[in-house]
This record gives sequence, C-alpha cells and structure tokens, in this order.
Amino acid sequence: MALQNIGAGNSDDAFYRYKMPKMITKIEGRGNGIKTNVVNMVDIAKALARPASYTTKYFGCELGAQSKFDEKTGISLVNGAHDTAKLAGLLENFIKKYVQCYGCGNPETEILITKSQMIQLKCAACGFVSDVDMRDKLTTFIIKNPPEQKKGTKDKKAMRRAEKERLKEGEAADEELKKLKKDAKKKGTSSSKDGTATKVSSSKDGTTTKVSSSKKKANGSDEDKSPPRSQIDEKEEVDDGDDEDDVQWQTDTSLEAARQRIQEQLSAATADMVMLSTNESEKKAKAATKTTKTTDGAENGNSSPHQTLLDELTENIKKGVSAKKLQSLLGSLSGSAQEKMSALVEVLFEGVEKGFSKEVAKKRNFFAAAVAQDEGSQLFLLRAYEDFCGKSTSSALKEVALILKALYDSDIVEEDYIVQWYEEGLNGGNKGSSIWKNAQPFISWLQSAESETEEE
Repeated sequence: MALQNIGAGNSDDAFYRYKMPKMITKIEGRGNGIKTNVVNMVDIAKALARPASYTTKYFGCELGAQSKFDEKTGISLVNGAHDTAKLAGLLENFIKKYVQCYGCGNPETEILITKSQMIQLKCAACGFVSDVDMRDKLTTFIIKNPPEQKKGTKDKKAMRRAEKERLKEGEAADEELKKLKKDAKKKGTSSSKDGTATKVSSSKDGTTTKVSSSKKKANGSDEDKSPPRSQIDEKEEVDDGDDEDDVQWQTDTSLEAARQRIQEQLSAATADMVMLSTNESEKKAKAATKTTKTTDGAENGNSSPHQTLLDELTENIKKGVSAKKLQSLLGSLSGSAQEKMSALVEVLFEGVEKGFSKEVAKKRNFFAAAVAQDEGSQLFLLRAYEDFCGKSTSSALKEVALILKALYDSDIVEEDYIVQWYEEGLNGGNKGSSIWKNAQPFISWLQSAESETEEE
C-alpha cells in the first residue's frame, strides 16, 4: 500500500516518520443512488489516530451530502460522485483542524473535551493545548460521539519503531565516519614528510633522544626487505604488555627542554648569552601582545572576550559564511568550546522575539555544523540555549519544549544528551529556573517513547 506523509507541509520530507495510506475511492451505483466509497478509510483513520466516523462525517458536512460509516463492516460512504483529489483536499483540511498540533505541527495529538463542552488538542510532543474552532459543524458530532481514551497506542508504537530504525541507520553511518577519521589520523602520525618514521623517547630532564629510524638504504641490503616502521609501530601500540609508557612521537618544545639542548651544544658562556637574548625577545613579544590587546579594546569600545566572539561571528555570518566554513571558523576562534557555542547561539537568535523553533529549522545547517566537531558539542549547545534563556525575554523560556523538539526532529541533538542535560539542570545550582518546568512535557514524551520501545 502506497504511503504519504501526514500533512501537506511535510510532503517533501523523505525522512518524515508520520505516514498514512493514500486515499482510494470507488464510485458505486447510478442515478439518484450514486455514492462514493472511500475504500481504505479505516486504515487512514488508524494512521491519524482518529475514529473513521469523524473523517466520514467531515466529508458529508463539507460537501453538503449525507454520509455514513458502518462500524461492523468498516464501509465509508458519501452520497454523490466525488473525485479522489477533492476528497483528499478535504482530508488535509481535517488534518489541520483536528489532528496536527497548532504549536509545532506534530500529528501526535489527543482530542480532549472540556467541562464547558469545548474541544481541545493536546500534543504529546511539546505539551501545547490547541483550541479547536467550535463553529465547525463536525464539533457537534464529536461532542456527541467522544473518542475512546488511549486509542491508537499500537500505531504510536509503530511510529516510534520506525523512528528508532532511522536513528540506528544514522548512528551506523556516524560510526563508519569516525573509523575513517581514526584511520586517517593513524596514517598521518606514522609517516613524516620524507617518508620516514622516527621514534623519539623523552627523558625526565626534557631532552629528546633519537632511538631508531626506518629510512631505506640505497643499496640492496636486508633492511630493504624488512617491513615499514609504521607497521611495526602499529603492532607495538596494540601490544599492551610493552613497557613504552614514556615513548612519545613528538619533540619536546618547552622552554626547559630548549635550555637543556642549548647548554649541551654550546659552552656555558655562549649558552648564557643565547638565553639572555631569548628572554629579552620573549619580554618584548609579551609587551607587544599587551599593547595590541589594549589598542583593539580601545577601538572596539569593549575588550570582553565574549563580545569579541560575538563581533567576529556576527561579521562572518553577515558575510554569508557557509555551514562547512563555520566549523573551521569556530576552531580558529579563541575561547573555550562552551564560550564559542554560547556566542553562536546569541548570534543566530539575534533579533528573534518569538518563533524560536522556526528559527532552528531555518538555520539547521549552522546548528548541525556547530555540534559536528565532537561528541560533547550537543551538551554545549543545550547549555548555551539555557544561558540564552537566562539573558533574553520570557518568550524564549515559554518555547523551551518547542525548541527541544525542533533540535530533536532535525537530528541536531540526540535523545540521550537532552535527558542528560535535563537531569543535570534539576540537580545543579540552577534548579530553580522555570526552564526545567517548561521542558518537562517534552522530556516525559521522550521517556515514555523509550519505555514503550523497551517493552516491545
């Protein structure tokens, strides 16, 4: 059976997990008794988690024709001859009014009837409660025939299962990419520019000693037949029993090591002269650096490192920097990873007063590039948004659940990191903030989905 995404706005999303069957209709009878039979109405209603009688009655109300749904046989009939495209368009209107959340657009909602006989839609993802327009004719039918509680649980589990399968495929692809990067790093460290690999051991006094090298001899000796040094080194790294804790593949460039080498190569008097000039040059360099920082701060009007990060990121994003170049830009900036992420969030949300979740969807590539540098970047992003909520207006706090859902649906932040960030916040020093209360509906939805999958 052919499937399509629920909601016309999601028709182009190949990875959208909420799907329903395409409508199939059949014209029956002739003359005054002609009727349109929606053959797969039961399957469509199950995918939407709504009774089939609702959709059938909605067609009759909108077309001004009699409609009937037989609960025993599952036959849905609408008087008159109607095209499939016309009925499909009416079904889209039904989905917008009675299925999709008015806040985040998620179709995983539940119909609630209040004591004052008003109809509401409660979203299981973001917790938003939508008020249905009671002027619609179908609302009277829904109040007289309320939906059964906890209906469509199996369909929700099937949607969760499909989502988990998609996530597993993405994780497998990420693991392959990590393996390729590790292999490339090993090859890069095992060979130098001239094709040789030199093993250097460092002593406690900071000096370096050359132990062996794998240069090939010019003549045809037995060394030509020996395996390359890089292969031997890889075997030595695998063996856990080798006593090579002090072996390093780098030269100690610290000031103490440089002094030791100079003292060994030069006489005492010459070494003192060299070190004297070195100390003087270092002092001059430090003084020049301080002068430059002071001058830059005076010109910019603010010498704060955070403000410097904001200015550099804002300038580059306004110039139209791509998401790929953003990674290298973040790596070149000064400051910790958390400081860079906090500055990036402020720049991307600059000027936004409401609709933060839509802003995440618009700038998905930038957020994805920011968290692609290492595994802990996802936590840095969540903490950066937490800092942003503390500095900005209350509208950012109200949309916490929507923001988390947008990051989760866009595959920017994984479920485990969201739960970890939430638990750390509840147990941390900022546990009194209202951000945790507003994020609680989405966290409960994530944990309930995980428990349903484990039970299966």
